Amino acid sequence: MDQTKRFSDRIDWTLCFLLLLFFLISCTAIYSGQSSDQYAGNFVIKQIVNYVIGIIIVAVVMYFDSEQIRKLTWFLYGLGIILLLGLFVAPESIAPERKGATLWYVIPGLGSVQPSEFVKVFLIIALSKIIADHNQQYLSKTLGSDFFLLTKLGAVTSLPLGLIIIEDLGTALVIVAILTGIILVSGISWKILVPIYGFLGAIAGTILYLVIQAPEILEKYLGVDPYQFSRIYSWLDPVNHKQGAGMQLYNSMMAIGSGLISGKGFTDRQVYVPDAHTDFIFSVIGEEYGFFGASVVISLFFLLIYHLTKIALETTDPFNTYICVGIISMITFHVFQNIGMTIQVLPITGIPLPFISYGGSSLMGNMLAMGLIFSMRYHHKSYMFSTDSNFVAK
Repeated sequence: MDQTKRFSDRIDWTLCFLLLLFFLISCTAIYSGQSSDQYAGNFVIKQIVNYVIGIIIVAVVMYFDSEQIRKLTWFLYGLGIILLLGLFVAPESIAPERKGATLWYVIPGLGSVQPSEFVKVFLIIALSKIIADHNQQYLSKTLGSDFFLLTKLGAVTSLPLGLIIIEDLGTALVIVAILTGIILVSGISWKILVPIYGFLGAIAGTILYLVIQAPEILEKYLGVDPYQFSRIYSWLDPVNHKQGAGMQLYNSMMAIGSGLISGKGFTDRQVYVPDAHTDFIFSVIGEEYGFFGASVVISLFFLLIYHLTKIALETTDPFNTYICVGIISMITFHVFQNIGMTIQVLPITGIPLPFISYGGSSLMGNMLAMGLIFSMRYHHKSYMFSTDSNFVAK
């Protein structure tokens, strides 16, 4: 690495600019989404504070190079598991139950912290290290070595996934998306992946069919309570459930649809959507700025994903490449799931829109991921972005 480069030359200014745009959009949408008669606090101020903390996280993580991050891998993974386990044993004053789930720690003076948001990034680092080390050890790939790699990835993922899926299906799906994205670029033979994912897809399709056509079978043989089907039914038919479980989705579609092409204008919202400043913030954007505003937001996410993909292709360190892929998988799934659930394309899972929805833990987790990206540019700019083939990673 060329240590003579100026500090400013080692910063990823494109990523800085994208994050600045997300910050402005977030504050504007949250200001419109919060209702003064429903909430006591000012979520815009809180989001600004969250972004400031996020910037500090980025600055700290940026100074760790890939070798240092690799050495911290299992410490971070273990810390994440301990934090998840703590939710089950901590007293209610520290880990209170909210909306039927225990997902947060309450820290006096700081607010709530959701450890699963950080565990997602810790898991990306762990999976990346496993693949990089495995591929370095097994230069000659066989079905046996590929299956061994898949087993290791599944084992490391299963522990946090099992702890999270009990309380938070949405985050569990994000973890599955991260694992899937990393597996697809890990070099594992399609002779192994196609049958496995085909089998899992068949199971998922069968369960969805039974939920819609024969729920009594799931109730009888799996002990599923009928109320657990309400989210699926309200997703498929929100009009007939708009007075109950489908109310939020129905109002979201009404809000986005009423925005038409150019929207109603800043703060000129007329459709009430509960908690619009969090998971359903896209409905605020769609109503106030219409198809044009919604398209701008989606385009920004495409630019972000494109930029991360470019970094993944240019870096010469496989460990960094897999980290990029994991982050791309995480953000892409979040965006598709969040926007999809506001327009009835996908079921509601309570997943926030990255960098835009209000939420300290979600934003800080994403900024932690961005810190890893900034680190790649800061420490490896000379061989990531140079055409000189003599540069090699340390």
